[in-house]
Amino acid sequence: MVDERPRPTLWRRFPRSDTSVLLSLGVLLCFGRRCQKLETLGTLDRRTMLACSVARLGGRSSLGAVKTGARRTRQRGTTIDVARWFTTSVRLQQDSNSETATWRPPPAGTKVFACMSGGVDSSVAARLLLEQGYDVEPVFMRNWDTLDEQSGSGGCEWERDWEDVRTICRENLGALKPRLVDLSREYWSHVFEPALEGWAAGVTPNPDVTCNQHIKFRVLPERLLAEDPSAWIATGHWARLGPSPFDPSQPALFRSSNTGKDQSHYLSTSPIAALRRTLFPLGAYSSKDDVRDLAREWGMHTGEKKDSMGICFVGVRKGFSGFLDSYLPPSPGNILDVTGKVVGRHNGLWRYTVGERARIGGQSEAMFIASKDAESNTITIVPKSHPMLRCVSLLSNDFRWISPSHPPPEVGPPQGFECEAQTRSLPFGALAKCTVRRWGKRSLDIDLHEPLVGVSPGQTVALYKGDWCLGGGTIQSTLTLADRPEVGIAEVAENRPLRSKAVAI
Repeated sequence: MVDERPRPTLWRRFPRSDTSVLLSLGVLLCFGRRCQKLETLGTLDRRTMLACSVARLGGRSSLGAVKTGARRTRQRGTTIDVARWFTTSVRLQQDSNSETATWRPPPAGTKVFACMSGGVDSSVAARLLLEQGYDVEPVFMRNWDTLDEQSGSGGCEWERDWEDVRTICRENLGALKPRLVDLSREYWSHVFEPALEGWAAGVTPNPDVTCNQHIKFRVLPERLLAEDPSAWIATGHWARLGPSPFDPSQPALFRSSNTGKDQSHYLSTSPIAALRRTLFPLGAYSSKDDVRDLAREWGMHTGEKKDSMGICFVGVRKGFSGFLDSYLPPSPGNILDVTGKVVGRHNGLWRYTVGERARIGGQSEAMFIASKDAESNTITIVPKSHPMLRCVSLLSNDFRWISPSHPPPEVGPPQGFECEAQTRSLPFGALAKCTVRRWGKRSLDIDLHEPLVGVSPGQTVALYKGDWCLGGGTIQSTLTLADRPEVGIAEVAENRPLRSKAVAI
């Protein structure tokens, strides 16, 4: 009996008997939204094919059939526009009950390495994992060796933090034994030395971001998951993970429910490979007070511990500038006004941050750092209302999209892609509307819809669609209202705050 049921139009381009081609089409449709190339079919394994439900298209899911179909399709000269096909009415309806279809946290009983720092956030996160039935192993990551310091003492007092972790594990986590993982060498080479080079060059690096990218979510997971590939990692970051709106089989990074404490900006360059097996237990909490209340309820002494501020290894003993003085030689230079007149001297570019108050005597009004020039070793200062303080565009030359399926096609010039940006100069939780254009594999032009104050090369810019964090990158250069007068100088209220204190984390 002939099957008279109507078939989708696109299927008619292939002989009905050529099952292998139909199978290939099925896989192409499923993977189309990931913008995969045709050659990718040759790398698919059986599990991936089954996840695509290709058996519905031809009655068999042979890996050889898929490869054969791809080869025959190429031999026939058929042009396959995967992205276009996926947007047509022909779609595969994946089984919504399939565990391979949507990223989700692991079930109870799964081994989870809980990263603990000695603070209240990571302490409560570890306890929450226990309450949810996970097999928890606490891990303390040592990133700084006081022997690396020229003074040979002080450091970030990691010994005290380590003792806090041991106490919490003994008294509040069922006498679990924490593990100390020494990553101080990796931290020095991947985080601290590059940051020193940036400070010496006059930019403002963010060691917390590079630590997450290279240490917490690369080196540490590689070491721990090598022991147990089925295990997961958990941290006390204020952020959320969930199925990607673009590809539900992959995780996406979202802002914390408490946007005032959100830390997704610091995670925006972290590799997707690690995020796939990561948990953020605090992401759903809307208040830090709720977390402290839980700590007190469970009898944790860290419930009263102050939040850590700034770079951990700087400590409180001599401040940021004094700390860098131990590693960077004196480099005095001139401080200029907007006309180029010398109005003072500085002791090193790293002591100043764009947007901060410049405390120089003899000025008739408050002055602020507008720019730093490493080549001439000079700093330029301007009044509060000057257009040089207001950034309207920035370039990132190493932007990392969290999902391998990004960037979206409309990010290419000329139309651009509208989203929101976050930089270190913005208050926690605040986002700035922008238009993004891609000029290279990882280079982005980001045009801000409203000028921002205090944006400096070396900082990190993260991009968002609502709460969804798309990725992040280092700011290579900026343009201000002074560089682009056609934008127009926005009216600035006299009480609009400018950053009066340099914060480099």
